[in-house]
Amino acid sequence: MIKKVFGAALAGAALLIPAVSDTATAGPAPSGIPASGIPSAESPGRSKAASRDEEWRRVGDGITAGISGLAAAGRHGGTADALAVRDNKKPGENRLVAVWYSPDAKPRAHEVTWRGEQPVDLEAIDAVPGRDGTYVAVSSSGTAYLIQREIQGEAQEETQGEGDTVRVLRTTRLPGVSADDNYEGFALIAVQGTIAAVWADRGQDDRPGKLTAAEWNPRTHTFGQRDSKEFRVPYPTRDVRHISDVKVAASGALTVSSASDPGDDGPYDSALYDAGRVLVGRDGDVRLSLPAKPHRLATFPGHKIEALLCLPRSREGILGTDDENDGGSLTAAALCRP
Repeated sequence: MIKKVFGAALAGAALLIPAVSDTATAGPAPSGIPASGIPSAESPGRSKAASRDEEWRRVGDGITAGISGLAAAGRHGGTADALAVRDNKKPGENRLVAVWYSPDAKPRAHEVTWRGEQPVDLEAIDAVPGRDGTYVAVSSSGTAYLIQREIQGEAQEETQGEGDTVRVLRTTRLPGVSADDNYEGFALIAVQGTIAAVWADRGQDDRPGKLTAAEWNPRTHTFGQRDSKEFRVPYPTRDVRHISDVKVAASGALTVSSASDPGDDGPYDSALYDAGRVLVGRDGDVRLSLPAKPHRLATFPGHKIEALLCLPRSREGILGTDDENDGGSLTAAALCRP
């Protein structure tokens, strides 16, 4: 097998985040998310609907084709390469898909083979900073898989996935898992020799979501001392999953998606929030700083956003949906703050 060498630096590498201090607070929230036809919020306290059907590009049909998590794999001109997870549960159903996305064309995709026993209900994925082709994928139950992507021959979409596989390097459980938890978000960020991990229990209606941050060791696939905080959104208002994904920008800023999920036929609704920031001290201590009230950046009616991706060294990002019976779709948004 020949390991693929990706052509662009992974998101989160070589970053600088303010050191932890007793007075550290979340930074100012942006006023909106302008990009690719997506309007910005009208004022800092008011979000504007940010979705039209023509802005979303379908990447699969039916309940097994949704996108539950996205990770950057590279960038070639205006095309972003990504690795996505799907929350399928039955044997033989696809768990991973390679996606080539451009705002001006239909996404191209092929299935990626998971070598060995298939995981159940993958909900999140992120690239390991500084390690090409290496990722952490997380299931809803809190199992975290350290995986290596390998491609035999040339890594081109025309191969239709032949020889495109991942193998599991290590498996562990997220620390602090409880019976009621349902994990839907995971992100990694590197700063001054420390890799911080942030993961999210989604919560449900009256039960708030929970964000947790800790140092992560890529050699042993273990986590350090945790800092956890509850997270609740004011919108959507019914059938609410307070956190459906989380990503960390180079500044340490946390962006969270939330979603309304009434069932396999919808109707769905989603929003993006500035959720504060992750702070890494000079001693490697990792902490969360969350605002008293999250700032809503934009809303996306008609879709259940479950995946966020930030492109390397860019404000540009990609949103992915798991619209159940209506499949999966992607759109571009300037959700990132490098």
